[in-house]
Amino acid sequence: MLIDYSSLLYRAFHSLPETIPMRGVYGFLGMLARLLLDRRPEQLALAVDDDWRPAFRVTALPTYKTHRLSDEPDPVEADEALGRRLLGALGFAVVGAPGFEGEDVIATLAARARGAVEIVSGDRDLFALVRDPDVRVLYPLTGVTKLLVVDEAEIGRRYGIPGRAYGDFALLRGDPSDGLPGVPGIGEKTAAALIARHGSLGAVLTSRSLSPSIARRIDAAREYLAAASRVVLPVASVPLPPCALALPAAPAKPRLARQLAREHRLDAAVAEAGARRAGPAVVEVPEAHQDQPRGLDGTVGALEGEAAVGQLRRRDADALQQNTGFCDLSRAHPRVPLDRPPVHDRAGGFLEGPQALRKIHRE
Repeated sequence: MLIDYSSLLYRAFHSLPETIPMRGVYGFLGMLARLLLDRRPEQLALAVDDDWRPAFRVTALPTYKTHRLSDEPDPVEADEALGRRLLGALGFAVVGAPGFEGEDVIATLAARARGAVEIVSGDRDLFALVRDPDVRVLYPLTGVTKLLVVDEAEIGRRYGIPGRAYGDFALLRGDPSDGLPGVPGIGEKTAAALIARHGSLGAVLTSRSLSPSIARRIDAAREYLAAASRVVLPVASVPLPPCALALPAAPAKPRLARQLAREHRLDAAVAEAGARRAGPAVVEVPEAHQDQPRGLDGTVGALEGEAAVGQLRRRDADALQQNTGFCDLSRAHPRVPLDRPPVHDRAGGFLEGPQALRKIHRE
């Protein structure tokens, strides 16, 4: 499984209430936990943007993402940096490359893969990578509790084009969200019709059967199409070092993971992300929490610093459920979902603490 880190993090940040500390990281951890339990991947990589606007794309097409440039600081920046540190400390493979976007990392890892690949992303650019039966995209509709499985059949159903032709279709149509105008005078329907009839952009460019008006528009846009092809399509040849993608059985840096989780009130969310159904039967809980009340599902009812989260309104609880899969705040700890086994059944070594800890054994 290849996860588009930025895509899911931004969705979490902009979907969850501001009352949640580090809501982008918190929401991402919730989605990660859900994906691990529902999809059960054998390997996992979190692809990150080491450069969200790479020079090679800007050189090819200067309008690329210009509308996103701002003198104001990015409000998600702190979450993005914390998430990288925390996920790396937990032992997950956080993979990036200088001068490339996460979509390029995903394309490269997918090309290297020897088995079936699931890509989790809200970025439709990655539909260009779909290849039955090897590569499909899981497109989030409601958090990751409801995912649209995008294979070649879904692309054909949704856009009326051959399943492997999304990249060519996107080049013709353009993408305003990335500052890509497309071919003037050719909208989504015309682009789809051209690709459906001819099979590929290359065939469109060499066709002698185009209507005079379409032929004029295509001829006028040849230079744009050549440049846009270096921008729109993910790069599948990023120079990545060998990546260990096995799921972690324990944190790579447990002390740092504990420190970051506690500083940012993410203890239970970290436990969820680290949970494994077949994990160890014992997890350690800080001594300070031994006498705290328990929720109805047996989870610790209040972790350090959770007072603010505990005051979330019902509307906030609904947002949590829809966007992360976490539970109803009125019934148990706000960061532990009720439809899964309690954290102390599944968290393995992810909450291991210092000497002053006690052990809770699985019943």
